Amino acid sequence: MDNTGYAVALQKHYANMVSWRRHLHRNPELSFREEKTSSWIAERLKELGCEVRTNVGGHGVIATIRGNLPGPAVALRADIDALPIQDAKQCEYASTIPGVMHACGHDAHTASLLGAASYYMERRSTLAGERRLLFQPAEEVTPGGALSMIADGALSGVDVIYGVHLWTPLPYGQAATKPGPFMASPDEFYIDITGKGGHGALPHETVDAVVAGSAFVQAVQSVVSRSVNPLDPAVVTVGSFQAGTTANVIAEQCHLKGTVRSFTESVRELVKRRMEELLLHVCSQYGASGVMDYRYGYPPVVNDVQETERFFQVADSLFGPGGVRESEPVMAGEDFAYYLQQVPGCFMFVGAGNEACGAVYPHHHPKFDLDERSMVHSAALLIGMAEHYAAAHGKA
Repeated sequence: MDNTGYAVALQKHYANMVSWRRHLHRNPELSFREEKTSSWIAERLKELGCEVRTNVGGHGVIATIRGNLPGPAVALRADIDALPIQDAKQCEYASTIPGVMHACGHDAHTASLLGAASYYMERRSTLAGERRLLFQPAEEVTPGGALSMIADGALSGVDVIYGVHLWTPLPYGQAATKPGPFMASPDEFYIDITGKGGHGALPHETVDAVVAGSAFVQAVQSVVSRSVNPLDPAVVTVGSFQAGTTANVIAEQCHLKGTVRSFTESVRELVKRRMEELLLHVCSQYGASGVMDYRYGYPPVVNDVQETERFFQVADSLFGPGGVRESEPVMAGEDFAYYLQQVPGCFMFVGAGNEACGAVYPHHHPKFDLDERSMVHSAALLIGMAEHYAAAHGKA
C-alpha cells in the first residue's frame, strides 16, 4: 500500500478517533496521575485484540502487535497527560475537570495511535515484524515519563522509533521536521537573592534585594547576546520576579524563576556557568548574596539524519506538493529526546491549525483546540514511516 493509501484506509476509523479524542478531552488527568486514562486506553486496546502491558514505568501502556511475517520491531509513541489549565472553550467536549485540560494535543496523539492500532490489528497476516505502540505518561513535567518507560523495557529489542506532535502553528495538511537538533533542552532555574531589609526612608542602612535582583535580570540578558556564539540558538528567560510586600519597606528577599533553552550540551553548560558567574558578581557588587538552583530538563530532541530523510520520502507522497517543509529549530522541549538517545528515530510535526474550526490558539492556551482531521494524517504518517522502514529492513 502506498502512503496515500494509509490515510484512505484510516478513514473507516476516523469516527472512532474523534470519539476517543473527545472522551479524553472531557476527562483529562495531570502528569503522573493518569490512572483512569491509562486504564481506559488499555480497555480500548484489549477490545481491538492487542497484546497489552500496563503500569509500564508508572502509568504507561504498551500494545504489541506481532505480524505473521519476519521483520523489524518498530515503536510508535503517543503522550497521554494533560495540563493544569482551565478549559475556556465553549463546546460539547470541553474538559469536565476543573483546572485541568488537554491544551497540547496529547488527547489527539492518543486517539491517533489507537487508530494506528486499529489499522494494524486488521492486517496482522501481512504485517512484517512487530509494531510496539507506546502510550507514555508525564511528558509535560520533568523528569517525564520516557525515562521510566525505557527503564521498564519499552525499547527492548526495538530497531527504530517514531513520534508525531500535532502542531497548530502549522496549517492542516502540512508536515515538518528537521534532521539533527530539532527541539531544545528546557532547563529551569530558581534564584534566591538575600539582602538586608529595612525602612524605605533609610536605604543606606539596607541591602536592597530588589535592586540586586533587577541588576541580575539586566545582566543575564548579555549571556546569549555576548557569551554564546550567534550561530548557536539559545534563550534565557526570567519568567517570575517576586520581592517585597509593601511600598515603604525595602525587601530583604528576591526570588527569580526562569528557563534556559539550547540545542547542544556545550551551549547548555556555557549558559549555566555564565549565569552562576553573573549572580556571584552582581550580588557582590550590591552587598547581597545569591543562590541558584539550576535544574536540567530534557535533553535536546536530535533526529536521526537517515530517519529524517525517510520522513521526507514518506511525507511528500502523503501530503503532496507544497505540504512538507523542513522546520526551523523549535525552542519547546520534549522527552521523546530520551528515546532518540537509545535508538534511531524521528520526531515529526503534523499540521493541526485551521481558522475555520477555531484551531487558532497556541499550545498551552485555555482555548486550545485542533483540526481533528489531522489525526488521520498523524496515524498515516506513523504507519507510513514504520512500513517504509520495514520494507527497507526486512529480516529473514
